[in-house]
Amino acid sequence: MSMTRVFRKFPSNFWYANAMELFERWAFYGFYILFALYLTGSTDQGGLGFSQTQKGLMMGIGTAILYFLPLITGAIADRIGYRKTLFIAYSLYTLAFLMMPMFHTYPMVFVLYLFLAIGAALFKPIISATVAKTTNDETSSIGFGIFYMMVNIGAFVGPFVTSFFRKYSWEYVFYASAAVIAFNFVLLIFLFKEPDSEKGDAQTLSILDELKRLFGNILEALSDRRFLVFLLIIAGFWTMYYQLFLSLPVFIDQWGNTHPVFNFLNSVWPWLASKMGSADGTIPAELMINADAGFIIIFQIIVSSIAMRYKALKVMTTGILIASVAMGLCFSTQNGMLMLLFLMLFSFGEMSSSPKITEYIGRIAPPNKTALYMGCSFLPIAIGSFFAGFVSGNVYQNLSDKISFAQREAVSRNFQLPVISEHFSQNDYLYAAASKMGMTNSEFTQFLWDKYHPSSIWMVITGIGIGAAILLFLYDRYIFKHVNANV
Repeated sequence: MSMTRVFRKFPSNFWYANAMELFERWAFYGFYILFALYLTGSTDQGGLGFSQTQKGLMMGIGTAILYFLPLITGAIADRIGYRKTLFIAYSLYTLAFLMMPMFHTYPMVFVLYLFLAIGAALFKPIISATVAKTTNDETSSIGFGIFYMMVNIGAFVGPFVTSFFRKYSWEYVFYASAAVIAFNFVLLIFLFKEPDSEKGDAQTLSILDELKRLFGNILEALSDRRFLVFLLIIAGFWTMYYQLFLSLPVFIDQWGNTHPVFNFLNSVWPWLASKMGSADGTIPAELMINADAGFIIIFQIIVSSIAMRYKALKVMTTGILIASVAMGLCFSTQNGMLMLLFLMLFSFGEMSSSPKITEYIGRIAPPNKTALYMGCSFLPIAIGSFFAGFVSGNVYQNLSDKISFAQREAVSRNFQLPVISEHFSQNDYLYAAASKMGMTNSEFTQFLWDKYHPSSIWMVITGIGIGAAILLFLYDRYIFKHVNANV
């Protein structure tokens, strides 16, 4: 069947849901790709100056809660309706973005990130469930491929917009995301229709009884040991994957040399280089990361068309293996051009694995519990996000953090330098340490790279991903062998 005929089989609600996904991802990733840089950035450049451990704790716990709550919010949406739930989600989202730049203390920023996570958690299972409801066995692989492409179009456009505003003020990053998420009110009010109800007799139950029923259903879903083992294995993939947002932006900002990328772009398309690049001829870390979404936009339909011919678990295993190796390679070099090459390789692994995970769970869900089971699909992301926070926090600070290495070197040489504070920023500390050693800032960076080997974190990150791929291979071969091979 031709691709055009497949596209015609999707109802209008499928496209409206995908449009809302695009704008939600635009708003979220426009903020999220920059968030690690904002939290740990030097205060003299508008960042908050938090440590890597603080960043990992906040982003790990906050993102885990964001992905855990859909276990509950999917059933809430079935109870009160998708449209009402989306209205609440967009309201919380918009308010959180507007309030975020008003506070600069760690507890308040943490609370606001959790507040934002609630809005995102209300949104997530609804769109996935709508896509599952508006596809069938014939169209699901392409349908979820389109869905994932919409995710990446939003994720690609968002950072370009917010990176532009970041040049002027960090506040504009949050205000831009607030404006974009607010646009979804238009789609919700005028176009999106309430899908077929799955509420059953939920309206006759009290909230307490409904929660009891909900957790009973979750336990029922998780009582299938094969399904539970699958979710736990996939959590390893997400632990590796989230280093793309929690660790890699900081790594590029601290260690990466993106001058070659700027020079190449300037030779091919000077106008774009002038818009993307900074005054010193570099490409910001968030736009380097954004290349992943760009590659997915270009190649997702092609990859999905090929992947639909093969068993989901085999495609997932191969994709996780490729993505894990590529992610580790991103942390093994300072060369920006090589990073882009490895990010392209990573994107092929991501395109192969991530949509297949969502499709697989959607297809095995009981017909009357689609939203609940799609909510369960977020459980491994929650677990993976939590452990990703530890890797990007404590592990990164000990193995790869430039500020920690500079402080360690200063102590070993008995330099008398002020403590990093509101009045003496991280950049001030690096400049002072480099000056004490008679080096420029770039020479000092190279000295720390050569002495402390921050690239060694690649072994941790790749090891986690490869471990998940091996376990998924064993799962497919020995645990899942009696289940329908079509899924």
